[in-house]
Amino acid sequence: MTTPSLNSPRRAGRREWTAFVVLMLPLLLVSMDVSVLYFAIPAISRELDLSGTQQLWIFDIYAFALAGLLITMGSLGDRIGRRKLLLLGAAAFGAASVAAAYAQSAEMLIAARALLGIGGATLMPSTMALVRNLFQDPGQRAAAVGIWSGVMTAGVALGSVLSGVMLSHFWWGSIFLINVPAMVLLLVLAPILVPEFKDPAPGRFDLPSVPLSMGAVLPVIYGLKKIAADGFATTPALAIGAGLVLGLLFVRRQLTRRDPMINPALFRNRGFGSAAALNAVAMFAMMGSTYFTTQYLQSVLGQSPLEAALWSLAPSLLIGCAAPVATMLVQRGVRRAHVVAGGFVLAAVGLGVLTLADTDSLWTVLLGCGVSAAGIVTVMSTVTDLALGITPPRTAGSAASLLETGQEFGGALGMAALGSVGNAVYRHDVTEAAPAGLPADTLDAVRETLGNASVLAGGLPGRAGEALLTTAREAFTHGMQLAAATGALVLLAAAVLATVTLRNVGDRPTDAPSADPERPETGPTEAARAELPEQNTPLTLTQ
Repeated sequence: MTTPSLNSPRRAGRREWTAFVVLMLPLLLVSMDVSVLYFAIPAISRELDLSGTQQLWIFDIYAFALAGLLITMGSLGDRIGRRKLLLLGAAAFGAASVAAAYAQSAEMLIAARALLGIGGATLMPSTMALVRNLFQDPGQRAAAVGIWSGVMTAGVALGSVLSGVMLSHFWWGSIFLINVPAMVLLLVLAPILVPEFKDPAPGRFDLPSVPLSMGAVLPVIYGLKKIAADGFATTPALAIGAGLVLGLLFVRRQLTRRDPMINPALFRNRGFGSAAALNAVAMFAMMGSTYFTTQYLQSVLGQSPLEAALWSLAPSLLIGCAAPVATMLVQRGVRRAHVVAGGFVLAAVGLGVLTLADTDSLWTVLLGCGVSAAGIVTVMSTVTDLALGITPPRTAGSAASLLETGQEFGGALGMAALGSVGNAVYRHDVTEAAPAGLPADTLDAVRETLGNASVLAGGLPGRAGEALLTTAREAFTHGMQLAAATGALVLLAAAVLATVTLRNVGDRPTDAPSADPERPETGPTEAARAELPEQNTPLTLTQ
């Protein structure tokens, strides 16, 4: 009988997989909360008498709080324990959900949404870091990361559908209360099933880095969102510039401190920086294309919000296959660089299909979305597994927070860049082809958004309204086509970049850190541990 090597990673059993299922609860709910307001905002607006500015803050404050605190929470989880942070976040998320459901004013709802974002910032890096700790076997970890990526993507799609279903039977606060039973279940099961992991020697928590990290992230996200919504202007440009300056100060502080919030050694692991950057590019394409396709279903094809949300689930069939296929290819010896590059090419093909759409192309758009999303999930699951696999387990929380912060940047940049391309084409086409005789103020409003065109066309006499709406829909579709073509070029460039930067990274055992020697029950003996290579400081693990 062959004795297993002490360096062989311990395979996860039923207990770890059960704990993993429990961890999917918060991930699903946090991703659902990104889109759960899509159907509810009209009812909330009537009930709370919202202004346009208040509506925007109710939507955006969640993403701002989430993005701004990811780095802080990832570092905090490494220090106090990832399970402890998960439980604190679950309690905050549940309490904020109740507060949002019964909010009596816009200010109360905005505050509750901010607290939801803070809770989400604790939950997302905690779940990803715990996946790294639970699964030491590369094959099992890859499968778990693939499921993690699929659940996160599915949550965004399910949020709007579930919102529509709940609102057809209950009042608007019900969309928040659905979070509470899941969080209660997590609070009960996590202490029983999920072991605690933390860095045994993390050093002092760098409190001044917290505002610096938030100052680096929030102004940039805000500026990119404003550019995506309103076009280029001085204020968002200044916000982005201020964020970049604070980002440089944050990086400089991390490089000069003994106990940094983000250990620069993470980027000395071969491939981590490339994986994080490619992950951001994938989110760039996903959010940039979603910006158009969701509007296309409703404003071009004229579908109701619920109908559009249900149709948007159709691409999930392809998305569900993407991560398992990527995992299988890696396990069968295909180089990760080739899998990632292939994912980018597949996503580019999907965006290429979108360039063929006209104003009545439901199935073309759904096919393009499905193929593109399958390619993007292939990329994200592969590079996330790669980044976690080459990260020492003791810094998994910080690594997870960097990956997710990069996703937030990539998504905001995708909406801003591709949105700007599409909006510029839309405005040009509408100006050139609008029916003659339109009042100047009407034309200005139509040039802003397709939604304005849909509203104003109904008030025009004769066939002028129909002609205006047709022109606006054709202009929007043309903008979507050129934005998709631009996104496809970016993805093809990313495929080349992946082939170069990930060459041989993660394909050999030496590319990844050794298994954590401090595993309970079946781990090596103390004498055997003394002979293991000291590649990583062991995690502190308690039950």
